[in-house]
Formats: sequence, C-alpha cells, structure tokens
Amino acid sequence: MIDRFETFTILIANISRNIRKIKAEEMAEYNLKSTHVSCMYYLYKEGSLTAKEICDRCDEDKAAISRAIDYLEKNEYLVCEKSDGKRYKSHLTLTNKGIEVGKKISAKIDKILEVVSAELTEDERNVFYKSLRLINDNLVSLAKKK
Repeated sequence: MIDRFETFTILIANISRNIRKIKAEEMAEYNLKSTHVSCMYYLYKEGSLTAKEICDRCDEDKAAISRAIDYLEKNEYLVCEKSDGKRYKSHLTLTNKGIEVGKKISAKIDKILEVVSAELTEDERNVFYKSLRLINDNLVSLAKKK
C-alpha cells in the first residue's frame, strides 16, 4: 500500500498536471494559455477587475499576470481603462471578443466541474473543499516558517 505522503503528493501533482493539460487542450483554438484562461474567466464573471485583483483571485505572481494581460490586450480580448494611478491599479474589462470567448471558457469550466464532481454529494463536496483549504493553509503556514 502506498503511504500517505506518496498518495498525497502524487494525487495533488496529477490533479495539477491534468488541470493544466485540460486548459491547454480546451484553449488551443483561441491560442490562450492557462494564465490567460484564469484572467478571462474572472473578468467574465466579475465584469471589471484590476491586475492586482486578478492576481489575488488567480493566486499568480504579478509578473505572470502582467504578461497575460499584455497578451490579452494586444490580441483584443480586453481593454485597460487607464486611470491617473498606476496601470496595475487600472480597471480591465473584456472587449466584445473577450466576452464571447469568456462565455465559452465559463461554460467549459462549468461542464468540467460538473463531470469531475458528478459522483459527489453536495455535503461530500463541501467537506472536500473545506479539507483542501485547511491543508493548503497549513502548507502555506509551514512554508512561511522555513
């Protein structure tokens, strides 16, 4: 029998790898990458966000989000509403093209979530996410101590 460490690390790594693979395959037709998908998804769901707010929601570093935003802006998926402050604090919104793709991304994500959790009850899903958050928080706390 595989011990807890192996089970935990292998399953988490496999889940992460499969999520990246699915994002890449599903978004290839739009020439979008994983970080682009996350940006588009949150902008579609929330309407307008700053780069900082996107970083917080995606849990990505500032440089990765900045590159993703530049790519999305150059490819006319979003626009930056310039403000007097720093660009990082300026609001970003999807263009019509971005809204169209964002809607498709959101639908694909909803379908995938439905498929991967089809055999879980609502209570089981709630316990799973609560446990996952607790494990994540504990790992973050341990990593900060090192």
